[in-house]
Amino acid sequence: MKVLLRGTAGGEGWPLPGCRCASCSVLPAGHRRPFEPVVDEAVRFPFDAPPGGYRPFAGGHGLAGPDGSRLLYVPGGPLPDLATAGTVRCDLVLVDLLGGPERLGLLRRDGVVDGGTEVVAVGLDHRIRSEGELARRLALWGARAVPDGTTLDTLAPVATPPVPAGRRELLLGGSRSGKSAEAELRLAGEPYVTYLATGPRGEGDGEWAARVRAHRERRPAHWATVETTDLAGAVRGATSPLLVDGLGTWLAAVFDEHGAWEGDRSAVWRRCDELVAAWRETDWRIVAVSDEVGMGVVPATSSGRAFRDALGRLNERLAAESEDVTLVVAGRPHRL
Repeated sequence: MKVLLRGTAGGEGWPLPGCRCASCSVLPAGHRRPFEPVVDEAVRFPFDAPPGGYRPFAGGHGLAGPDGSRLLYVPGGPLPDLATAGTVRCDLVLVDLLGGPERLGLLRRDGVVDGGTEVVAVGLDHRIRSEGELARRLALWGARAVPDGTTLDTLAPVATPPVPAGRRELLLGGSRSGKSAEAELRLAGEPYVTYLATGPRGEGDGEWAARVRAHRERRPAHWATVETTDLAGAVRGATSPLLVDGLGTWLAAVFDEHGAWEGDRSAVWRRCDELVAAWRETDWRIVAVSDEVGMGVVPATSSGRAFRDALGRLNERLAAESEDVTLVVAGRPHRL
């Protein structure tokens, strides 16, 4: 089965005619045409009434070819109903990842996408700020974009696997910098993720509770969440990729647990040592969020200065054990 993508963009193309947003205004007219797949020079989407030898599935979003290969189109919104397909693997998946990259994780989880499936992003438009940012995100999710006019062969896929397990990533940033959203973005294509929440739930503090609720609602519903301050134990016992959010609230909780704000801090240093050792030894992909404390004002109290120094040292030690360290400023990641 050969699939010609005459267009790869959203409904009216990218740039959107007449749109002056930062994404559309820098692109030439017709940069990407509206999505239009043609299969074997004859079959067009939707695949509800293909000619003999082809069989539709998933409510017309999928097409099985005479050669046994399977194509699936996943538009924005809810996933197509795959029950009629028996949830079988597909050779080529054309998916609107800008409408929800976590759906690729669900497709991997269900076995529709595996290491041999070619995943191509379509429905591209000004929801992403540039082709460069698109390529960066797709690399994180194990997918790719192709130019309009590209022909894809389902029997000779160019598979793009997700980022390999074992990669350790530390994301630093100030308050409201977008570091948590970037961390969630990086793991969106994974079939299983455990979110390690280290902060308080916000009982009695309406503003903090609202922050916690916003983070929870933004995360994919199929992720597991574990509330813990035993980060070293959680990292050592991991059975899936981990997202730690965040190290600053964890360290504050450790200070509380050991009464270290004014007293002996040896227990804090021991807990940090345990976390760094677990981080170094993990076999699973782990993304951690932490506050960058080196660019603010000097805290007015000795306990504040002690916390700043402790978090700065912890950041430095974890950065030394990480393959990727990124500073997030105003939602823009800058790899260090």
